[in-house]
This record gives sequence, structure tokens and C-alpha cells, in this order.
Amino acid sequence: MTGVMQLLGEELVLTGGRTEGQALRRTVRERAAKLIDDPELLDDVELMGAEALANAVLHGSEPIRVRIAADGRRLRVAVRDGGPARRGDPHGTDRIDHGRGLAVIDVLASEWGLEQSATGTYLWFDVDLPGAKS
Repeated sequence: MTGVMQLLGEELVLTGGRTEGQALRRTVRERAAKLIDDPELLDDVELMGAEALANAVLHGSEPIRVRIAADGRRLRVAVRDGGPARRGDPHGTDRIDHGRGLAVIDVLASEWGLEQSATGTYLWFDVDLPGAKS
């Protein structure tokens, strides 16, 4: 299975409500727990997922789509939103994280990426699975 990311459950589609964010944290952790038994690493994955979602809610627009996948070596959480939020900045120039979200992901993730365009933002992060060979 190495190299090809396989979805762990269906894609989640969120509209940014508070209860949805709480449900996402639980869902990310539950799906990651199928492959990770280290509670500290699960805490990190849950925190990074929450930060990625918060960025989409604060800076993006609906729909917000979340995918959780793995390839036998790494777990990936990817969050895609519908584009720059129209709140406050109609040109999306304040889109880049102004808080701690990306800094948290940068410290905790094995690798991560951010792609932005007028039609959406795609933020993903990977964590190495325990015991996986590089």
C-alpha cells in the first residue's frame, strides 16, 4: 500500500459550525487511531486537524472538505475550502494564517503544504506512522 493514499472513511463536508468542528476533531482522532496507538501522536494529529479546520473556517468559505488518508507509511489530513472569505477582506490578502495554526502544524507535522488560489485553499499535513519504514 506504500505510495498510494487510501481514504480512511468518507470525505467530510463541513459548513463551519461549532459542533461540526468538535465532531471533526473526534473523527480525525478516531480514524487516525486505526493506525496509531500512541496517545501523544494522536493528540498531535487531532490538534493539527483542528488548526487546519480553524484556518478554513476563519479565512475561507464553504464548502470545507476534509479527507483523512494513509499509504502505510504516513497519515495525511487534508482540508480544502471554497476560497477566500468575503469577511473583512474582499481580495483575500489576509488569507495567510495570522495566528498560530500554521506554526503548530509546521512544528508537529512530518511534512505539510498549502496551496491557495482564487477558487480555494488546500492545506494538508502528514505524520509518519509508527514503525513504518521510509
